[in-house]
Amino acid sequence: MSNLTDWDHRFAELAFLEAKKSADNGGLPIGSVLAEGERLISSGHNQRVQHGDPIAHGEMDCLRKAGRQKSYRGMTLYTSLSPCMMCSGTIVQFKIPRVIINDTKNFGGNEEFLRSHGVEVIDLAHADSIALMARFIKENPALWNEDIME
Repeated sequence: MSNLTDWDHRFAELAFLEAKKSADNGGLPIGSVLAEGERLISSGHNQRVQHGDPIAHGEMDCLRKAGRQKSYRGMTLYTSLSPCMMCSGTIVQFKIPRVIINDTKNFGGNEEFLRSHGVEVIDLAHADSIALMARFIKENPALWNEDIME
């Protein structure tokens, strides 16, 4: 595991706050941040429910808000929940070299896919993100199952 910086912890916390923002607005509590070192590029959160958009996942919202980038070298994507296959594929496609995940307990499985494509994956085990998602799944099982296509 690489050394985590203070900025890594700050951006992981911002991903959590984005997740909380989504939950506070009736959506799934998933947030994401894109940064290059200490520089925030963008942040976003899951808006599938809010916009009726099936691909408006937290990572996709964040990347969309980042706009066009000539390169993602040197960038890190922070996400409050382990990315689904669609978002993992986008991470690989964009060659984002590093992903820090707050929660692999409530949803996971694509970490090895990312690693197999050269992405450094760090599982932060962020207690607040884990608790927020666990509570959401318990209180909204039908919406959760819709999100993960179960």
